[in-house]
Amino acid sequence: MVFRNVIVCHMVPGSEQIVGGVFGHYDQATRPQDLGVIGRYLLSHHDLYIHVIEREQDPRISGQTRGLPAFQKIAEEIGPYVTPYPRYWKNPSDSVAKEFYHWAPEGEPPADTTLTVIVGRIKPGAEPDVARVFGESDAGSLPADLGVTGRWLYSIDDVYVHLLEQESSVAEATRDRHGDKPAFGKVMQDLGPYIEPYRPEKWQGPQDSVATVFYRWQAQD
Repeated sequence: MVFRNVIVCHMVPGSEQIVGGVFGHYDQATRPQDLGVIGRYLLSHHDLYIHVIEREQDPRISGQTRGLPAFQKIAEEIGPYVTPYPRYWKNPSDSVAKEFYHWAPEGEPPADTTLTVIVGRIKPGAEPDVARVFGESDAGSLPADLGVTGRWLYSIDDVYVHLLEQESSVAEATRDRHGDKPAFGKVMQDLGPYIEPYRPEKWQGPQDSVATVFYRWQAQD
């Protein structure tokens, strides 16, 4: 089982190559796996920076919570481009989104999976309602129909982040066909009072809520 943390910040649009380059350098020059980190995704969505950190062990148990030995150097180098998002920010831990729902089917997950990161805005205090909507849906057949192998929901300030893990072959076959399933339409309708697109004026469909990966690293040993 992979444990994931999600960091959300503002990012200067167009700075993906610079920020990705900084992480690329330090991921090669240091060994994040020595701190229990086995992978990371860096994604962008409009002016948002989303950093998904993957670990083999729950950091609350292992005590290994830092992502790279060169944390301070990275913070300094990306500082001109990546800045805190939450209005209540006081220290780096305030940029870590809070998980409020997690679901996975029983049994061993398939070896080949893909991760999609969906972003939106969440109504203040709506986390229990959003968790209820997904809990009801995940109790039915829709997850199996879409090859879902895991779902994690996070919030930070007014940002909603949905990590959707799917069996790769099923994800590819159903990528643009979610609208064919009435159960999917019901989930979208039920979420309507609580979740909206991050930039409604630019949103035309569910695919416009998917964040773009601009850097990916996985430990090789």
